[in-house]
Amino acid sequence: MAAASYDYDDAPGYEEGGPRATDLGYDPNFVPDSVKTFVVHLYRHIREKNVYEIHQMYEGSFQKLSERMFKESPWPSVDAVSAYVDNDHVFCLLYREMWFRHLYARLSPTLKQRIDSWDNYCSFFQLVLHGVVNMQLPNQWLWDMVDEFVYQFQSFCQYRAKMKNKTEQEIALLKQFDQAWNVYGVLNFLQALVEKSMITQILEQEKEGLEEFTANDGYSYTGGSNVLKVLGYFSMVGLLRVHCLLGDYHTGLKCLQPIDISQPGGVYTSVIGSHIATVYHYGFANLMLRGYVESIREFSKMLLYIFKVKQYHQKSPQYEQILKKNEQMYALLSLSLSLCPQVKLVAEDVNTQLREKYGEKMMRMQRYDDEAYALYDELFSYACPKFITPSAPTFDEPLVNYNQDAYRLQLKLFLYEVKQQQLLSGVRSYLKLYSTISMVKLASYMEVDEPTLRSILMTYKHKTHAVSVDGKIISNADVDFYIDDDMIHVVETKSAKRYGDYFMRQIVKLEEMIHDVDRVKLD
Repeated sequence: MAAASYDYDDAPGYEEGGPRATDLGYDPNFVPDSVKTFVVHLYRHIREKNVYEIHQMYEGSFQKLSERMFKESPWPSVDAVSAYVDNDHVFCLLYREMWFRHLYARLSPTLKQRIDSWDNYCSFFQLVLHGVVNMQLPNQWLWDMVDEFVYQFQSFCQYRAKMKNKTEQEIALLKQFDQAWNVYGVLNFLQALVEKSMITQILEQEKEGLEEFTANDGYSYTGGSNVLKVLGYFSMVGLLRVHCLLGDYHTGLKCLQPIDISQPGGVYTSVIGSHIATVYHYGFANLMLRGYVESIREFSKMLLYIFKVKQYHQKSPQYEQILKKNEQMYALLSLSLSLCPQVKLVAEDVNTQLREKYGEKMMRMQRYDDEAYALYDELFSYACPKFITPSAPTFDEPLVNYNQDAYRLQLKLFLYEVKQQQLLSGVRSYLKLYSTISMVKLASYMEVDEPTLRSILMTYKHKTHAVSVDGKIISNADVDFYIDDDMIHVVETKSAKRYGDYFMRQIVKLEEMIHDVDRVKLD
């Protein structure tokens, strides 16, 4: 869909001063024949629960019409098209959801439009939670709803935090509609969808063979509706994302816990946007909580997947976003490996790409001087989420912008962690050289006294271990040790060699050579 293809902060007209609907001589009541046909057919397919046709119209027809007819203006208003769909309340809510998404992607929404979009989401989610919704929608659309809901919340917080140039009218509206895009409202809707859908219980029952939610990709083949269940499922990813934007990484990972990300084939992988967003935020949260091994493992798997499949998404409206997130995950992987050098966890193809992109920078980041910290700063700033301050602004004069405050805080915390890791690189390099070494000897090598060395070793232990969401202590250490009678005994972790990967790569190379030889013969 059109909106999903944009990294919205780069979308044309996103900044204040971009084109608005009111600037373009737009007539909201004019409905071209192609739009009449589109809404009539989409309405019929939704009533008939024809998921395949809905998906074709949602991903194909809506995109093509937007590109051809509504490049710089919104779609016709819902009031103008409602007559062609029997004034159906549910369809009108869905149409408005697409209408606002297109507006955010192509134009610059006014404050009133931001508030109206919030009201529309409230109406739709309340209908799903408390009404009877007897329809099936494609997973892509349901993911896009949750994704866009969180994005518009993020966008509103960023917009509201830029107080410096707000007009009196905008300030009056912000005061009047102070509940619009309220952080508690956003979290409550996502949590309510998780609870009402009973998705946590469904995923538990699936482990016992009593449910087939994942096997059916969330769809119902018995005439029921998939909307509440799949919205509940994707809302767990939405909650992870919101908590990452707020800097509460532990809670974010806890919200995602019912989804076993280590197992392939979860419903979150059925939509590439969902797959990437899940792994990106999961990996970032682990990076900030010192779960470096977990972030390296998942980033590597995701980047290998994108490396293999991105060619098939070149015509997809999500292609640009896929490429951008791909680059950001390489940057985050380079940060994770610089803080926890466990290259053995990275797939060979990914490692090759990583060395091409960041090999030189990663070497410089090991020096822990001012230049290294500047590189950590640069890569973090490029790859991190756009953090938000969810609290309402103070309207006292003078009005100031505070949209960068949350980002600066997270950057400061990250760089503080990097500086604490500085001592560890020295300890690690010495420990790698020995299987046993006395405390006295290591202290003399490091030019510190024995009590200081004990403190450094305790810091190493602390910094190379983290607490997982379920309370388990997990190790990130590639070199570990224990102390017995003032002797340090080193335990180096050795990973099992993966011979299968090597043979698979050689087989693929051989097949490519045979193919090339056959082509030469034919020529």
